[in-house]
Amino acid sequence: MKQELEQAVAAAVKDLFGVEVDAELTRPDEQFGDYATNVALQLGKQLGKNPREIAEQLRGRLASDGQFASVTVAGPGFLNLKLTDEKLIAALRSEPAKPLAGESWVVEYSCPNAFKELHTGHLYNTIAGDVLARLLERAGADMHRTSFGSDVGLNVGRCMWGILHELGGENPDALSKVSDDPLERANWLSKCYVAGATIYEEDDAAKQQIIALNQAVYRIHAENDHDSPLARIYWKCRQWSFDYFDAFYKLIKVDAMRYYPESETTERGLRTVREQLAKGLLEESEGAVVFHGDESEHLHTRVFITSKGLPTYETKDVGVILAEQEEYNFDHRVLITGNDQTEYMRVVFAAMDTFFPGIGDKMTHLTNGTVRFGDGKKMSSRLGNVSRAIDVVTTVRERAIEMLDDQNLLDDITLGAIKYEFLKYRLGGDIAFDVNESVSLQGNSGPYLQYAHARARSILAKSPDSGHSEQSEESTLEQILHSVQDDGEGTRGDGGLQADERSLLRKITEYTEVVDKATVELMPHHICTYLYELAQKFNQFYEHNRVIGDERETVRLALVGRYADTLKNGLGLLGITAPDRM
Repeated sequence: MKQELEQAVAAAVKDLFGVEVDAELTRPDEQFGDYATNVALQLGKQLGKNPREIAEQLRGRLASDGQFASVTVAGPGFLNLKLTDEKLIAALRSEPAKPLAGESWVVEYSCPNAFKELHTGHLYNTIAGDVLARLLERAGADMHRTSFGSDVGLNVGRCMWGILHELGGENPDALSKVSDDPLERANWLSKCYVAGATIYEEDDAAKQQIIALNQAVYRIHAENDHDSPLARIYWKCRQWSFDYFDAFYKLIKVDAMRYYPESETTERGLRTVREQLAKGLLEESEGAVVFHGDESEHLHTRVFITSKGLPTYETKDVGVILAEQEEYNFDHRVLITGNDQTEYMRVVFAAMDTFFPGIGDKMTHLTNGTVRFGDGKKMSSRLGNVSRAIDVVTTVRERAIEMLDDQNLLDDITLGAIKYEFLKYRLGGDIAFDVNESVSLQGNSGPYLQYAHARARSILAKSPDSGHSEQSEESTLEQILHSVQDDGEGTRGDGGLQADERSLLRKITEYTEVVDKATVELMPHHICTYLYELAQKFNQFYEHNRVIGDERETVRLALVGRYADTLKNGLGLLGITAPDRM
């Protein structure tokens, strides 16, 4: 509807002044109207006229349009537009736009390394990526969810040292003593990694053993060795990591991703980098292959192949980008990493655009900030003291147990608390994760919105006509209002809505615009902010307006039903379940 109204304003400008403009509408405070535009101020200089005079002419033109209950001029030439009740109700037919229909999109996120557990940063990244993929899918995109991580390299060598130490040598049969639970296996692997990482720094002999194990893992891949004792240990523990990823994603109810291990992409990256070196797009420097950044664009120089001939992370990223391009032929690729990767990714994207002109315009890099506890302490810092993602889930779950009467809702409330706590912040900023606030039913939290939905459903359930419990057709509200007689007290709008009813409906109609904005900006927090404001608006309405037993019960039940549906849809986009009872 917003686009339709913008076109109406642009048409009025064209009719009156013969000028084509993009007339942008914004949502002002409710007291000023439903929409506002500064198009008259934009035209003032262009036409050499007083903006307020232009606004007055537009006011007269738009007032006769039939869509507006009132059009007023404010300040130096702002136009405030109030819709008729019928037009506002008709806005319920609006659906979020699908501008990405027919386009192939890749969103790469989560990106855990094999032989390690997901930590808190991975949890934040995974939840954010899952929601962005949902939004893009809702906008019509052919969505491909991907992830990328290391299954070779020194980190694997460190873990393999710890594994061999635990098994008493290259004894693959001893792995049978490890738990069958994927989460417990991952914890066992992480402990092995910590042991290897610690001794790597403290014991030179062990360090050399780890370096040798790293080289051995590369040989296992090169020779496709699945039979030697070391290879059997490696492949089984690698699979344990992949099983753990799947199990954890299932636990937090996010969609599965296509995981690209480095062993699949490194060779492609190396081959490409060497080709670009031959073309003169990369340079040799002291035996290494480097990309010289442009200082005027604040791009620093980075190594792609070391002087020992080894690929760096830059080369591996080149490999995964090309793999995703080949597999999905993406029109656009969104990558989410921690904010410490900002400058690094700027160089990788610039290098890719140098190698393959135009691909840089198809890629967007987003970052998630640092997660801190409510007391301000960083959640992950020292070796062996990284906060595990599962610890966050367990801690919030324990708090949820204390507040819930119905333990059947425990998983839904726990995940609602965690996801909303991450998503309500603007992506890219740091997060102060307060466990107690995350499960509170009193503030801006996931459980508060879940309870708000359940409360609305309970109101609907009290109606003699239980069919209102899943209200979704705007025609029902239109039909109801046409049958309502004026109460003679002047509290109604022109189409049969009383002031508080109209105020709630106005807020409901913002939903599609908010979803569109969150999608265009790739910022899910807009949806969180809107849902919280919507719940507050309903609370104000319900505090002053009786629903069941009121003479306007039918109208208000229709509004409550639409409000509940909007909450449910919005929470669904965030990956949060909306229980009917709490």
